[in-house]
Amino acid sequence: ASAKRIMAMFYFALLILAFLLQTSVFPLLPFLSASPNLLLILCFSFGFYYGSLPGMFYGLCAGLLMDLFYSGPYSLIFVLIGYGNGYFHHYYYEEYITLPLFLCVVSGLIYHLYIYIFRFAVRGKGNIPYYALHIVLPSIVFSFLLTVVLYRFFFSASKKLEEKVL
Repeated sequence: ASAKRIMAMFYFALLILAFLLQTSVFPLLPFLSASPNLLLILCFSFGFYYGSLPGMFYGLCAGLLMDLFYSGPYSLIFVLIGYGNGYFHHYYYEEYITLPLFLCVVSGLIYHLYIYIFRFAVRGKGNIPYYALHIVLPSIVFSFLLTVVLYRFFFSASKKLEEKVL
């Protein structure tokens, strides 16, 4: 029981750290026109590594954290992304980075489409080309580049933690 508690605390701390970096540090960097979505990266990585149900639960935690601090329908999209990426759990190989990068881009597109529909289109603010070029594209590019680095960290840390704890 204590081994699972240690792993849960590690993943919760990682979630809090990602949230703080995403909401407090990245917006202050002047050279970033858009910031990478660390919570999205963690959410799809967790689902990809552990499966649909754990991915859905981690997505719920990430979404609730966003919902607590920002008004928006974040919980549902993070749950869906965590759950959906969990379907690819059976295709996980440590040295296989192509699928996680593809999942990063697809998850980012789904996330931004969802946010666009529920935050802008519902209110009649529909400048799709501006949103796609100035918000979606930079965010997905930065998330893609950061996924290359974070993918290795997340999976090596998860593997080491599982070896030590279990």
